[in-house]
Amino acid sequence: MPVDTSGDVGYPSNRQHAKQASRRFPYLAAAEASAQGSKYRCRAHCSAGRRTLHIGVRFFFTLRMEVASLAYNNKIPQRENRTRVNSQIRMSPVRVIADNGDQLGVMPVEDALAAAVDRGLDLVEVSPLARPPVVKIMDYGKFRYEQDKAAKAAKKKQHVIHMKEVKFRPGISQHDFDFKVRHARSFLEDGNKVKLTMMFRGRQITHPELGQEVLARALERLQDLAKVEAQPKLEGRNMTMVLAQK
Repeated sequence: MPVDTSGDVGYPSNRQHAKQASRRFPYLAAAEASAQGSKYRCRAHCSAGRRTLHIGVRFFFTLRMEVASLAYNNKIPQRENRTRVNSQIRMSPVRVIADNGDQLGVMPVEDALAAAVDRGLDLVEVSPLARPPVVKIMDYGKFRYEQDKAAKAAKKKQHVIHMKEVKFRPGISQHDFDFKVRHARSFLEDGNKVKLTMMFRGRQITHPELGQEVLARALERLQDLAKVEAQPKLEGRNMTMVLAQK
């Protein structure tokens, strides 16, 4: 059976050992105090880390919910500003215009709808923001057809100007130069703008006058069709000039 000798005179306890060691070796007491402080600081840092992690997780899920909400809202089809016809017109009274342009005056919407039915036509709201709203008796199908036709004609007449780029080098051969100038001419004939880009490689950048000479030759070939919109400008290792149709 083991004997507890911690209280005997010849066998000092662990606490007595610690006191004796602290008296004989003061730096051990300081090290122990530092270890205790480190333990408490570690606990504080761990607690702060857990709080930071909790806040970060909350922020992540909040951000995720906001992104999902925005994506959902973008998928919702927007209500179109459609023209109200016949029974879709709720406002009353209304100002009525006949199919021949005559003013029929202000009347309840039911009477206006009856007048349109008598003529075999539709009642169309043409000015919903007016007070009272303005409606017109017309053939709505024909009206929509003419609107679509006019929109298609306007779209055909519309021309979007694009910026086309043609690249040159200072030592370009005559064949390549003619080929690129033909491309630039075709772009200008289509109504687009052309950016002539002179690309310098290596030590060619020390002689920009060579690139200017090539761009001047290209402009001379295109001067019957083009005008200079932006003068040659050196940007880094590229020199650019913009041409537009006269």
